[in-house]
Formats: sequence, C-alpha cells, structure tokens
Amino acid sequence: MGNGHIRAAVFPVAGRGTRFLPVTKNVPKEVLPIVDRPCIEYVVAEAVAAGIEQMVFVTAAGKEALVDYFRPSPDLERFLETHNKPDLLAQIQEVVGMAEVVSVRQDHALGLGHAVLQAKDIIGIQDFAVLLGDDVIDADKPAIAQLMQNREQGQAVVALMEVPREDTRRYGVCAGEMLNPTRMAVSAMVEKPDPSEAPSNFAIVGRYILPGDIWERLEATSPGAGGEIQLTDAIAQLASEGRVHGQVFDGQRFDTGNVVGLLRASLHFALKRPDLENGIRELIKEMSGR
Repeated sequence: MGNGHIRAAVFPVAGRGTRFLPVTKNVPKEVLPIVDRPCIEYVVAEAVAAGIEQMVFVTAAGKEALVDYFRPSPDLERFLETHNKPDLLAQIQEVVGMAEVVSVRQDHALGLGHAVLQAKDIIGIQDFAVLLGDDVIDADKPAIAQLMQNREQGQAVVALMEVPREDTRRYGVCAGEMLNPTRMAVSAMVEKPDPSEAPSNFAIVGRYILPGDIWERLEATSPGAGGEIQLTDAIAQLASEGRVHGQVFDGQRFDTGNVVGLLRASLHFALKRPDLENGIRELIKEMSGR
C-alpha cells in the first residue's frame, strides 16, 4: 500500500468524562450514543475505512465496556436469533467483525502523551495513527486517510482545521509554511495561544500519524501544561527537525466531548438517515416554535 500506509492506531480513551457526569460515573463517555451507535464506533469505523487493521485502546479502570462493545456477545446473539431478529443480529455481528481491538491500561492520568506511550510495547517501531474519541469527523474520504496521503515513512502528520482567530486559545496551533492550500510544513506548535500571539489560525484536531521513533521523545518529555506529559511537546521536537506536516482535512468535525457537541453530532447523523430524517425535521420544526 506504499510507504504512507498505516496498519495500527492508538485510541486514548482513559479520560473520566467529567462534562457528562453523572452518567459517566458508570458509563464511559466514548459509548454515549450518536443516534443508536456509540461515539467510539464512528471513530473506529473511520480507521477501518482507511485500511487500518489493529486498534489499540488505552483505557482506565471502569472502561471495560469500550473493549467489550467490539467483542462477541453470545447470549445476545442467541437471543436475537431465537427471537427471529435477523437485522439486529447482523448489526451486532458487523460491529464484532469490524476490527481487531486490543487494550492496555493507563493507571495514572498523566496526559495525552503519557496515554499514547502506554501503547509502545504493542505498536513497536512501526509508524502509527492516533485518533481521539471525542473528535468525530464526517468525511467522504476518512480524515485519517487524508493524513496518510503523500506521507513519507518516518514523517509525522497532524490534522489541521481553520478556526476563527478568537478561538485559537482553545487549541494547539501550528506555525509553518503552506506548501499548498491544504498542506503545511510545520515549524512550531503553540499550545492554546492568545489570539494576539497565535502564529496562525490552523488548529490541531484529534488525528495524528506518528513515526515509530516518537517513543524516545515521549519518554524524555517533561510534564508541561497542567503538569501533564503533552503529546504536542514531543511532536514539536520532530517539527524542529523538519519532520512534521499539517493536513487541512476535508470534512465536518464534531467535538463530542461536551453536551452540545454530542447533540449536534446526533442531529447531523440522524438527518442523514432515511428512516429518521423526516421525524427529526418535524422535531426541529416543533422545537424551534417554542
């Protein structure tokens, strides 16, 4: 498939989901539904559609439901079969056959960089992808596949999205030279800059491709913002070596890490379904009249 192809992806899914308490006291935020499928399925499906074969979940205590969702459920499958529900059975079996999912624990919440580092022994020296479960992207071509395009082995690529300058304080922001309208040679990365000091309005969102030698940089990275080991600090070292590109992806991104973002994603995907579209439009019309 060429030097740019990636066969493994890391999903850091150990977060507590405090914005959704109290439901996330016992339910992982990544299994909260967008319509009738959990958020994490949309992100895994993106990786699968890009040809990625192995999914590595970095989990925490109480997150067992995440991995279990992609494993067989013999009792449920038997129930659906005996009760003559072939369509539902097919949907369950489709999820189980979607991908190879393995997991590793992050016992201490020490940052995104630390979470990714927990996958080192499984990933090894190969280049790999990182997909954040909060960022759901609807695109004709999977966003992570867009990052793979025209990428050389050993090169890092981060997903970029143009944001209003006043919003740069909410993101990591890239500085560099635009090679074409959608590709940047990244020279530096600034975490949550003040709009007056932001080097650009190209913000990093939750898709990365990282080289296999990122591990030594993560291991040497000192705690940064918030006392955590920041993934962007390690990638910034690669940027100083001229090894990072930014890709402005084509697609619509939903931040499902907050209540409004999750509701927005649910409406968007519901309106794309023929069985739900009319009912949802009627609901929106009814609610807008209040």
